[in-house]
Amino acid sequence: MKKAFLHLLVALFLYGCGASKNLSTIDKSPLVVSMDLVNVVDDQVKVTIDPGAFTANQISFRIPKTVPGTYSSDDYGQYVEGFVAYDYSGNPLEVSKQDQNTWTISNATKLDKISYMVNDTYDTENEVEDAVFSPAGTNIKKGSNYMLNLHGFVGYFDGYKEIPYQLTIQKPVGFEAATSLTKTSLADEGNGDVFLANRYFEVIDNPIFYTKPDKEVFKVGSIEVTLSVFSPNGTYHASDLKERMESMMTAQKAFLGDINTTNKYNILLYLSTMEDTDAKGFGALEHHTSTVVVLPEAMPKERLEQAMVDVVSHEFFHIVTPLSVHSNEIHYFDYNAPKMSQHLWMYEGTTEYFANLFQVHEGLIDEAEFYERMRQKMANAKAYDDTMSFTVMSKNILEAPYESNYANVYEKGALINMALDILIREKSNGERGVLWLMKQLSKKYGVNTPFKDDQLIDEIVALTYPEVQDFFNEHVIGDTPIDYAMYLEKMGLSMAKVEEQTGYFLQGEIPYIDVDQSAGDAIFVRKGIELNSFFTSLGVQGGDVIKSINGTDINLESIRPIIGQSFGWTPDTTISMELERDGETITVEGSVGKPTIVVNKITPMEDGSSEVQKLRNDWLKN
Repeated sequence: MKKAFLHLLVALFLYGCGASKNLSTIDKSPLVVSMDLVNVVDDQVKVTIDPGAFTANQISFRIPKTVPGTYSSDDYGQYVEGFVAYDYSGNPLEVSKQDQNTWTISNATKLDKISYMVNDTYDTENEVEDAVFSPAGTNIKKGSNYMLNLHGFVGYFDGYKEIPYQLTIQKPVGFEAATSLTKTSLADEGNGDVFLANRYFEVIDNPIFYTKPDKEVFKVGSIEVTLSVFSPNGTYHASDLKERMESMMTAQKAFLGDINTTNKYNILLYLSTMEDTDAKGFGALEHHTSTVVVLPEAMPKERLEQAMVDVVSHEFFHIVTPLSVHSNEIHYFDYNAPKMSQHLWMYEGTTEYFANLFQVHEGLIDEAEFYERMRQKMANAKAYDDTMSFTVMSKNILEAPYESNYANVYEKGALINMALDILIREKSNGERGVLWLMKQLSKKYGVNTPFKDDQLIDEIVALTYPEVQDFFNEHVIGDTPIDYAMYLEKMGLSMAKVEEQTGYFLQGEIPYIDVDQSAGDAIFVRKGIELNSFFTSLGVQGGDVIKSINGTDINLESIRPIIGQSFGWTPDTTISMELERDGETITVEGSVGKPTIVVNKITPMEDGSSEVQKLRNDWLKN
C-alpha cells in the first residue's frame, strides 16, 4: 500500500433458490454470491449468499475487520445493514450479532441463504475519524461508478475460507467490469457477469471496478496490462496516461528480469472530485494482480502522471513480495483476528526501495535524483521512532505505539533495504544484491508456498553472508539506528551539509505542516523533522498548532490561499502567528526572511577509487 499526504498535499495540488435446491455439502460446491448493482437505493447494494447445506447447528458469518495490505482495523461490517438469514421456506432464522463484523446463525442446518444491504465507505470519509483508506474502500454511485473492493461486500463462513466462490453481479447497461478476477462465459438473464474464485482470498484480492469503459491495454513482456480510468468530469482518459504507464512498467519489467508471477495486471484509477461524499484518501492499495489508485481529478497532468509513477511503480513491485515471497500469516490471513508478519521491512520496504532503484537502474532518473530521494527518506524517517525494532513493530502494527509508526515502512523500510543491498554488494564484489536475493527466495517459495515467519532471516543469511546476520540483529530485529553515512561511504559517497533554499511552508512537495482531522482540520507544524529558517527564526516548534496568521483563523480551507500568497513574499514581509503549544497560546512575529534549511547532500567522493566506482555502478546499474 502506498499512501500520499491525504489532505494538505492535495490542497497544494489544487492550488496550482428454495427448498428444491440440491443439498450438497458446502465443501463440495461453490458458495454462490449475488450482487445487484441495478436496483440501488440510497447508495446501498443488496448482497445474497447461498452457501449450500451445513451440518452444524450453528454457524458464524463474518465480514473482514482487516485485509492484507492495509495494516489497519477498518471493521467493514459497520457498513452492513439489514442482515437476515432465511430457511428453505423463506422464513427468517434467529441471528445474533456478536460484534461489528460477525453474525451467528442458529438452526444452521435449515439455512438456505443470507441477505444484507451494503453502504459504501466514500460517502462517510468526512464523518468517520478513522476513515477507511480510499483505495481499500467502496463506492456505490448509481449510474456513475461502482468501486467494489469485495472485502466490503462479501464475507465468509467460519471454517470455509478455502472453498470456491461463484460471484454473479447484475450490472447497469453499458457498464463493464475492470478486474483480474476470472470471468466465466456464464451469465444470468439480463445484464450480468459471473466470476469464479478458488477461495475467499481470491475474492478479496481481486477488486472489480464497474464504469462505462475507458481503458487502454498494453503488453509489458509477457504481462498484459489494462489501465482503466474513471474521471467524473471527463478531465482525463486512459489514453492520456497510457504512454507514461507503459514506459514506466516496461522499465520495471526490465529491472525484474526473469521474475514472472502473473500474465495479467489491472490498474484501476479512480479520480475524485474531492466533494464531501467523495474519496479523500489518496494513494494506492496493492493486490496480487491489480492495484486500486485514488487521486484527485483536479491535479495537473504532469503531477498526475508523476503520482501514478510513484504509486503504481510501488504497487506493481508487490508482484515480488508479498505475491511471490510471503509468510504463513499472509497466505492464510485471518481477516477478523489477524496475526501479523514481522517482515514489513520486506513487504513494504523492499517494494518501496525497488520503486526508486529501478528508475536509476533503467535511466528514468539520474544518480543525483536517486541520492536525493534516499536523503529525503532519511529526513522523513526522523519523524518516527528510530530505535523501534522493525520486526517488533511489524508484528504489532495494529496496536499502539507501533501503529503510529506504520508510515516509516516507506521511509526507513526502504533505507534498510538500501543498506542491506550495499552490504551484499560489498561482500559479493558487486555481483549480488537485494534483487538477486528476492529472485532466490521467489524460486524457493513462489505464489503458493509460504515461508515460516521466524525462519526467513536465517534463510537470508544462509544465502548471503554472516555479516548480514549482524545487520539484522542490530538494525532490524534490534533497535540500533543505521549509520547511513558508513554504508554510503562503501559506495564512494559522502554526506555533506549544504544550505538549500526552501518554500515557507514546503520543502519541494514535502510540507512542514499537516492537518489534524480529529481537531476540526486544525493545522499543525510537523514533529520530528528539520524545520526551515522561516519557522526556527520565529521560534515555531514541531507540534505547534497554528491558530491564526495575521489575524486570519487557520484551518484547512484558510491555509490554502496563504500558502499561495507565500510564493510572492519577500524577505521583509512581516507575519504574526498565534500558536497553541502544550495547552498555552503564544504569539510569534517578525519578518519571514529567506527560508533556507541545512541538509545532508549525498555526493560522490572526489578521490573514490576505480574499485569503489565499479561497485557503485554495479549497485545502481547492474
